[in-house]
Amino acid sequence: MSILFSPLKIKGLTLKNRVAMAPMCQYSSTDGFPSGWHMVHYGTRAAGGAGLVIQEATAVLPEGRITPGDMGIWSDEHIAALKPIVDFIHSQGAVAGIQLAHAGRKASCDLPWKGGRQLELTNGGWQTIAPSSIPFTEGDRPPAELGEGDAGNLVAAFRKAAFRAKAAGYKVIEIHSAHGYLLQEFLSPLSNLRTDKYGGPFENRIRLLLEVTEAIRTVWPSENPLFVRISSTEWTEGGWSVEESVKLAGILKELDVDLIDCSSGGNIASAKIPFSPGYQVPFAEAVRKAGILTGAVGLITSSFQAESILQECKA
Repeated sequence: MSILFSPLKIKGLTLKNRVAMAPMCQYSSTDGFPSGWHMVHYGTRAAGGAGLVIQEATAVLPEGRITPGDMGIWSDEHIAALKPIVDFIHSQGAVAGIQLAHAGRKASCDLPWKGGRQLELTNGGWQTIAPSSIPFTEGDRPPAELGEGDAGNLVAAFRKAAFRAKAAGYKVIEIHSAHGYLLQEFLSPLSNLRTDKYGGPFENRIRLLLEVTEAIRTVWPSENPLFVRISSTEWTEGGWSVEESVKLAGILKELDVDLIDCSSGGNIASAKIPFSPGYQVPFAEAVRKAGILTGAVGLITSSFQAESILQECKA
């Protein structure tokens, strides 16, 4: 019997199958609001049979967008705009999820088809923030170091975004702590050189993610799943490791996180990533040993490949 096309119950939610569309940026929003493109994009995947459709990285603050075309949920006005998409996804028997994000030092960039370079402050750009004043790539202006006192405002932004997501009808939230965006920047000893309570040892570097997780759980229904996406490795010596990912997963499970979405890379511009079919699956297999559900992503392109991953208990 196929595992891929069998239901999966997580908390009070049952997915009709194990196929989830991972969040993929569309860069087609205006002021964070969706367009007709988004209805077609997400609606088509729901109608096509995916059990879970996770909306692209959705910024909890305007300055948390990667580009001016990113989706947002930083205001109550976004709720009514997003709800028709959510309702249509559910009408097709799929479950609507949303990824909550802040791009950190990788924010304020142009649209990919315009080159994707960092926007100048005089040309639509904005000041980025990060755990330490280290730009992602040479030539970018340095990000401003997030003040210890400002961390509370950031946590509150994630909490308010989660409340709005509930109001719009989403059934799954995924916290974006991967790909070199703000929360992962704090995890990494290569991008986080702080000496306060948010930097240094492992326990300090994971603190902001834990605070965000706890804050979201105060407003997110207990029966609704909460996922966290991580970069399981930075593919760089001295960076965040698979062993740390497994340790973090166990801690997040204790905070009522239901699944770890195991991706990799994105925080170190010079990293050499060995792309090949299913190259990130071993991370999902490793993190699963922490006793938590995992999602496998990255060059999984056929149902046969996906079924074998499940049959071999790698996700």
